[in-house]
Amino acid sequence: MKSMVMTAVAVAALAVAGLANAADEADAKKAGCLNCHGVDAKKIGPGFKDIGAKFKGKKDTDVVAAIKAAKPHEKLKTSDDDLKGISGWILTLK
Repeated sequence: MKSMVMTAVAVAALAVAGLANAADEADAKKAGCLNCHGVDAKKIGPGFKDIGAKFKGKKDTDVVAAIKAAKPHEKLKTSDDDLKGISGWILTLK
C-alpha cells in the first residue's frame, strides 16, 4: 500500500513539473525567444539545449543574468520572474 501511495505522489509530481515546463516554454514563445533560438538547434542565437549545457550545474539566476547581459537582449520587456521560469526550463533541456 505504501508503495502505491509513493508511486501516486511521484506521478503527480512529474505531471506538475511537466505543466510547469510547458508554461515556461509558452513564456519563452510569448517573450519572442523562439524567434532567435531553437530548442534543439541554433537559429540567430544558440539553441536552448546548448545554452542549458553551457550553464549545467549553475543556478537559474546565473542564466537570467547572462540573458540580460547579452547585447541583443538589451530591450527585453520580460519580467525577471518570467526570465527565471524560462531559465529554469532551459536548464531542464537535455
